[in-house]
Amino acid sequence: MAREMLVNVSEGEECRIAVVDDGVLEELYIERANVASTVGNIYKGRIVNIEAGIQAAFVDFGQPKSGFLHISDLHPRYFPEGQDKEEEKIGRRQSVTQRPLIQKCLKKGMEIVVQVIKEGINTKGPTLSTYISLPGRYAVLMPWMNQVGVSQKIEDEAERKRLRELASTLKLPKQSGLIIRTAAQMATKRELQNDVSYLSRLWNAILKRSETEKAPALIYQESDLVIRTVRDIFDSRISKIYCDSEAITQKIKDFLGIVQPRMCNRVVYYDGKVPLFSRFRIEQEIEKIQSPYVPLKSGGSLVIEQTEALVAIDVNSGKYRKQDNAEQTALKINLEAAKEIVRQLKLRDLGGLIVCDFIDMRDGKNRREVERVFREALKSDRARSRALKMSQFGLIELTRQRIRPSLQLSTYQKCPHCQGRGMVKSYESQAIELIRLLQTAAARKEIQKIELRVQPEVADFLQNQKRSVLVRLESENEKEIAVHADWKADGQTPKIICYDARGNEVKI
Repeated sequence: MAREMLVNVSEGEECRIAVVDDGVLEELYIERANVASTVGNIYKGRIVNIEAGIQAAFVDFGQPKSGFLHISDLHPRYFPEGQDKEEEKIGRRQSVTQRPLIQKCLKKGMEIVVQVIKEGINTKGPTLSTYISLPGRYAVLMPWMNQVGVSQKIEDEAERKRLRELASTLKLPKQSGLIIRTAAQMATKRELQNDVSYLSRLWNAILKRSETEKAPALIYQESDLVIRTVRDIFDSRISKIYCDSEAITQKIKDFLGIVQPRMCNRVVYYDGKVPLFSRFRIEQEIEKIQSPYVPLKSGGSLVIEQTEALVAIDVNSGKYRKQDNAEQTALKINLEAAKEIVRQLKLRDLGGLIVCDFIDMRDGKNRREVERVFREALKSDRARSRALKMSQFGLIELTRQRIRPSLQLSTYQKCPHCQGRGMVKSYESQAIELIRLLQTAAARKEIQKIELRVQPEVADFLQNQKRSVLVRLESENEKEIAVHADWKADGQTPKIICYDARGNEVKI
C-alpha cells in the first residue's frame, strides 16, 4: 500500500482530510463550515486596551473576542522613533528584555496590521502577531524582514546550500525576507521564482487594502482547509488524492495545475455509494482517537488526559508479559509508545505543555534510546515542538505549538448534566455522523428499511435541518428511512435497526 490523501466534503457542512500511510491514519484535519478557522488571516485592527503588567495589547479586529498581542510579537517598525528603522533578521528576533515597553510603542485607538497565529481557546481570544507571513507552495514571504532562511527539516547540507544559492538570485519585494519550505527540495529556480512572484503580487494587494480599509477590517483571508492542506502537505510521496466532491476535485486540480502541473493526474474523484471514509476504514480510526485509551500492538496502552493547563500521557504495560527481563519489557513497550504518542499528538491536535510518563527503566542507555526514537518521530510533525531529556523518573516533557483547539474541544461541547466533568457530542455532530451511518446502511442491497431511534433533540435536528438529505438518501437508494424520538436513547450509541424485504432484521 502507499501514502494517500482522502478529502471528505460530501456532507457539505464539514470538511475532513485524512492522510493514510500503508492503511494507517497518520494525520487528520477537520473544519466545520460554520466555524471556519481564522488562523493565517490578516486584519487591520484597532488597539482597544494596553496591559502594561503583562506587556500585551488587546486588538479589535472585527471578531467577537479581541485578539491578544504580546510585546514579543510586535515588529520593530512599531517601536518608538529611532528604532523603527531596524530590520530584524529571520530567525533572530530581539528578546523581550531588549524590546521597549509596549505602552511606549502602542497607544489606545491606534490602527495596526495583524495576523492571527493561534485560534482562541475557551475564554481566551485569538493570538495575534505583527510579523506577517504569506505561505506559498515552496516558500514563505516575510514582509519587513531581512535575509533568506531554509527550513530546518531539510537536513541534506548539499540541498540546503543549493536552495540558499537559488534563493539569493530570486527577485524579492523591497524590505522582505524569505523562508524556503521543506516542499522546495529538488525544486527548480523557475518554480521558486513563480512562487515568489505570486506572493509578491499578493502582498502588494494586501498593502493597498490596508491603506484604504477602515479598522476593523479583513484584508486577507487564508485559503480554505482543502487548499491549505494540499499546499502544505501534498508531495511526491502521496500517490493519490481521493475526493468525494466533484467541484472540490476540480478545485484541487486547478490549484495543482498552477503549482505542480505534473501531479494533476493523482487527483481522483470518488463517486462510490459507500462513503469515502467508510470505504478506507477511517471512521473506526476517528472513533478511536476520541477515546482517552489507546491500545498498543504489544498489549500495552496509552491513557491520554487533557486538562486546562497541560496534557498528561501515561504508558501502561497492560497484558504484555513475553520478556523475562522487566527492563527489556519496559524498553519494548516504551519504544512502541514513543512513536504512537507522536501520532496521537498530530491526530488530536494536542498542544501546550505535554507530560509523557513512560514505564520506569533503570538503564540510562535504554532511556536515551527511547528519547532518541521519540525525537526522531517528532521530525514528522509539522507543528513546532521542543522536548526535554527523559528524567530519571521516566518523564519526557515537551511543549508543542498550539495552532487551533484540540480535536476533542472542536468536536464536543460541555455536558449540561455533569457541569463539564464529562463530554458528550453535540446534536449537530451526532446528526452528521448518523447521516454517514445511514449512507453506509443504505448502500447495502439487502437492506430495504432503516429505523433510527435517537434522542428527541437529535431527531428534531434530523427531521428539520437534514430533511432534504434524508429524502435524497431514500430516493437515490430506494430505501425507507424512519427517524423516531426516544427519550431512553443514548447519544453516544444511537440505535439503528435495519430490515430486509421480508421484514427480518439485518445487522450492520
